[in-house]
Amino acid sequence: MFPGMFMRKPDKAEALKQLKSHAAMFGAWVAVVRVAPHPHHFLVFEHSEEPFKCDGCREAGLGSRYRCSFGSCNFDLHTHCALPSASVAHPFYPKCSFQFMGRPVGPTARYCNACQKGVSGFVYHCRSCGFDLHPCCAKLPMLLDDGEVKMCGRKGRSWSYRSSCKKYNLHVACVKEMLVDSWHELYYGAWAGPGRKPGTGLPSLKSTLLAHNHKKSKGKAQKCCQMAGLALQIVISAVLGDPTTFIAGLVGTLMSK
Repeated sequence: MFPGMFMRKPDKAEALKQLKSHAAMFGAWVAVVRVAPHPHHFLVFEHSEEPFKCDGCREAGLGSRYRCSFGSCNFDLHTHCALPSASVAHPFYPKCSFQFMGRPVGPTARYCNACQKGVSGFVYHCRSCGFDLHPCCAKLPMLLDDGEVKMCGRKGRSWSYRSSCKKYNLHVACVKEMLVDSWHELYYGAWAGPGRKPGTGLPSLKSTLLAHNHKKSKGKAQKCCQMAGLALQIVISAVLGDPTTFIAGLVGTLMSK
């Protein structure tokens, strides 16, 4: 049961007042939705630099989200979780058809085949092969930067990307671990005070972007590093459910470490 699910239904005037308030904040009229897990209130599209936990898939999010128009509910959804597709396909599993489900199937623990993190909420599930994907992980592309960086295999059982110069390997599991560490640091660490921005104090990329000592010209090495940075931006954007350019600043901070 979600907090506020059975609160009184707001009248139209009150709901309109709430929506106009949000519209004024962002300088334009905003999109609103209603979803089954939270049927009594509107969810309003907004963008925030504060991390949140999605009440659909139970994973971390940053940036774009749908948030309950009544702040006391503290109910948030990734855009992909608020507006899911009934079914999706992914080129990494060409024979699979993933169906959207509100909860994991079966009594045993389930794990996302992309990031190997536990599945405890919304999920895309393939009935024929038993694979699972978090809604955000299902948005991970097969190729990045016009094919210069491509999904090549796995670290353990999770997905990874490799640059065409073979200098960088980017593991989805490592990216998720880095973001989860940052999430805990934000809420439980020393820098959780007011005025701090996401990106300050985030862990190093040493365990995430693995460099190998290949003899490359300076120009090729620089291009490869740029491609790796773009790949990281796309992967972080996907797993956080935010396709906006805000992630570029976050990646810039990470790449400088």
